[in-house]
Amino acid sequence: MSKKNLLFVASEVFPFAKSGGLADIAYALPRALSGYYDVNVVMPLYSFVEKQKYNIKSMHQSFKVTMNSIVYEVELSGCDYNGVSYYFIYSPLLCEREFLYGTPEAGYDDNALRFAIFNRAVVELLKCAKYDIVHLNDWQSALVPLFLQEHQELHVKTVYTIHNLAYQGLFEKEVLQTIGVDEKYFHMDALEFYGKINFMKAGIAFADVVTTVSPTYAKEILREEFGCGLEGFLRLHSKKLTGILNGIDTEFFSPSTDKALYCTYTNTSNKRRNKNEYLKEVALRGQKKPLFIFIGRFTWQKGMDTLVASLQEMASMPCNISILGDGEAKYHRALEQIASQYKNIHLKFGYDESLSHKMYAAADFLLMPSVFEPCGLNQMIAMHYGTTPLVHKVGGLSDTVEVIGKCNAKKHKGCGIVFKSLNNKTLLKGVENAIELYNDTTKHTQIIKHNMNCDFSWLKSAKVYDRLYKRVLNG
Repeated sequence: MSKKNLLFVASEVFPFAKSGGLADIAYALPRALSGYYDVNVVMPLYSFVEKQKYNIKSMHQSFKVTMNSIVYEVELSGCDYNGVSYYFIYSPLLCEREFLYGTPEAGYDDNALRFAIFNRAVVELLKCAKYDIVHLNDWQSALVPLFLQEHQELHVKTVYTIHNLAYQGLFEKEVLQTIGVDEKYFHMDALEFYGKINFMKAGIAFADVVTTVSPTYAKEILREEFGCGLEGFLRLHSKKLTGILNGIDTEFFSPSTDKALYCTYTNTSNKRRNKNEYLKEVALRGQKKPLFIFIGRFTWQKGMDTLVASLQEMASMPCNISILGDGEAKYHRALEQIASQYKNIHLKFGYDESLSHKMYAAADFLLMPSVFEPCGLNQMIAMHYGTTPLVHKVGGLSDTVEVIGKCNAKKHKGCGIVFKSLNNKTLLKGVENAIELYNDTTKHTQIIKHNMNCDFSWLKSAKVYDRLYKRVLNG
């Protein structure tokens, strides 16, 4: 039996363009799905994408996208990379930018039009080639199910994934005309959201199936605490909502083959060598002290308020702390001020993929005090590298990290320090518990071995997506 055709749509895909976890997922999941489907991935061809490096070439195919009587030229390019075929959509307004998204204050006040062009071009691509399923991701591709209402003859099924409900694609009502959407869709059961238009609502309302990136997050977003104003709308569509846990690319994130490391390893002794070399590189002293790391965005969501408020007391404990990330200026200033006072804190702004791998390999514990976390990849990567996570019991963190002592032998969950509520007291207590665990070498080694043997690969998730796609196709 021939494979069904799947088009996977994302606004960013590693290694071509990346601002967050979506790019990693849009790279790894299609690769895992290629065993079940003929998969193509499509994304914008941003000006900073290294076309020569990845052998991206023009397909000598162009579309005309018309909105509000204005014609936008779109060109198609393509390449093959690591066993998957990619399409790239180019339009000057969409792609000739320094950053992927940006803010209105930074000159990105036309993001609605930019990604409407992208969505319209995806529909044109669906018209040119027969696809059975189109899988859409986050607000940047959420209009495709709405636009497909005009093309029922295509008979393509739509799956829409919410990676982070906090980013919904909100724009002023006037944008409807700009992107050529009829005002009949401006009501509470479609695009309207407190007087504005909401791209994400289009995906939720018109897709055949809606998924989130972990089972717990799928339940959480039905509640006001996590629903970001859409909890009622999601409850209305809850019958088509399901949560499928993300995985990690266990080839790319593999301590046994990772070329970024000081030395590869499959055991704790060689992991210690990575720790010793890393401490030398960043001038932290005390190889026998536990090393805590934080890698991520400096935002409220990632628990930065709690981390900043707890950091000085943490630094007074017998440990080293290394922080890598970027984000809001207020957190930059606060972290810089604290780090300048303590010799056991290392701070680096920005994001460095190779350095992050070294940190996962070197660390004893990962700090992940997220206020909410749709899935999270860091905790799975850390456990795969033998680094024990400290996490707030929310979303995908709840689905992947079990309280020490409750881990089962099936290896579907790792072990870590888990706190049910998030505040300074619980985080600091977690750090104290981690230091105590670190000093119990036998117990800590058992946890490291358990976590390194857990299966967090995308192959597990791909099987679940395959069952979902089959259900949609047969429905």
